[in-house]
Amino acid sequence: MIGNIHSIETFGTVDGPGIRFVIFMQGCDFRCQYCHNPDSWVCGKGEQQSTDELIDEIKKYTRYIQGVTVSGGEPLLQIEFITELFTKVKELGLNTCLDTCGSVFNKDDKSVVEKFDKLLNVCDLVMLDIKHINNEKHIELTGKENTAVLNFAKYLSDKGQPMWIRYVLVPTINDDDKTLLEWKSFVDGLNMVEKIELLPYHRLAIEKYERLGIKYRLENVPEPTQEQINHAKEIFEIRES
Repeated sequence: MIGNIHSIETFGTVDGPGIRFVIFMQGCDFRCQYCHNPDSWVCGKGEQQSTDELIDEIKKYTRYIQGVTVSGGEPLLQIEFITELFTKVKELGLNTCLDTCGSVFNKDDKSVVEKFDKLLNVCDLVMLDIKHINNEKHIELTGKENTAVLNFAKYLSDKGQPMWIRYVLVPTINDDDKTLLEWKSFVDGLNMVEKIELLPYHRLAIEKYERLGIKYRLENVPEPTQEQINHAKEIFEIRES
């Protein structure tokens, strides 16, 4: 199969356990206000590569990597491609990880669920971004509801799928105690959550937005202070290793 690829990182250290070969897929249905890769939004662009071409490239690094992570954009927009790729990655004896928002999941569509079931058969870990627990504020932040995201989290929990849950901490957007406590309460109700990752919002992508002619909507939002980060970690019960 052929996929649309945004970029590749051959020595990733923050996208799953160990050193990873990371494939960023092109195309996303969210428009997150803090997205650091707005050039990955448009579907159908990027470099077209087959699963075999990617496997040939991955083989060059098998001595150094623990696994392969597919991120985005939103990789689940190309779910059949990811499933075929992960099947071949597993044949290499490598760990497979999916970094996603779960935005295209539909628990009421049997054909969609079947595709997700097939993918999870060859997926070792899902890193799931739950960006805001409040639906209206999630729409403001991403342009879409969080219903599919939360349903996907419950689906993964019911399937016994190992998960890392990610949260980008954005001052004035999702850092108040009420939001943090509600988010943590939801996550506490899930099975198989191996780790919570708190990712402090940063402003490093502003210049990229300017080059692309896209308005950066969080221009006046500061990065979180260490005190704010530590407070959120305390609520999330994150213990530094």
